[in-house]
Amino acid sequence: MGGKEMKLGVICDGISRNLRHAVDVMDEFGLQYAELQFVGDKEVGDHTKAEIVEIDALLRARGKPVSCLSRHIFAGTSSANRPGDALHCQHMDALKRVIEMAHIVDAPLVRIMTQKKEQILWGKNGAEKWNVAHGAWDTMAPMIAPAVELAKAEGVTLVVETGNGTMVNSNYTARRLIDELDAKDVLKVLWDPGNNCWCHELAYPDGYEVLRGGIGDICISKMFWWIRRAQCLRGAKLGRGSWALYFSR
Repeated sequence: MGGKEMKLGVICDGISRNLRHAVDVMDEFGLQYAELQFVGDKEVGDHTKAEIVEIDALLRARGKPVSCLSRHIFAGTSSANRPGDALHCQHMDALKRVIEMAHIVDAPLVRIMTQKKEQILWGKNGAEKWNVAHGAWDTMAPMIAPAVELAKAEGVTLVVETGNGTMVNSNYTARRLIDELDAKDVLKVLWDPGNNCWCHELAYPDGYEVLRGGIGDICISKMFWWIRRAQCLRGAKLGRGSWALYFSR
């Protein structure tokens, strides 16, 4: 990441939605940074001011800086949605609430997602007629642009996750979105190399090289998948799992 030292953290509700217990486990394994997604029975952006203050006090007392607030902003939207429609406004309102929380807990990053995945976005030699989801990609930048402008105004950095079921599902598509929005200063990538394996993107050097300078956060997850049956079977140790061969050449 541009010569910067990597710092380890965890998505706290991956341990427990009981934040105090999650922090206990973080101490046990020497993890410093807390990424918040769900705390208690609420997703970030849905907590009351009093609850946010309580969350902030606990993490500060235990020496756990917040690395990222990770609500599923724009997840569930599709290429049929448009900026300003009811679903888009719902997600933008949620983003505003998450940014308000970010200011209180000093979170430098706020995660967003992208629209539901279309399998083939570009093509030629006949594929552009028969296989491409025509216009799907072109609907995305206008959906994300208001979020980018909001982040600029609020002084926070957005990170777009590479999801296995979203339009941005590789570092190539993430970089293309950022370039189209001319947003490299405010929009970075939450790179999940495990998710990227669904589109067979080799993590290194291919995925890394295309994102040079654009990585905001990295999520390391390993799983055993049975793709033809659309199943995720179980977690795996690093270096194991179905996608181990895609992590480096």
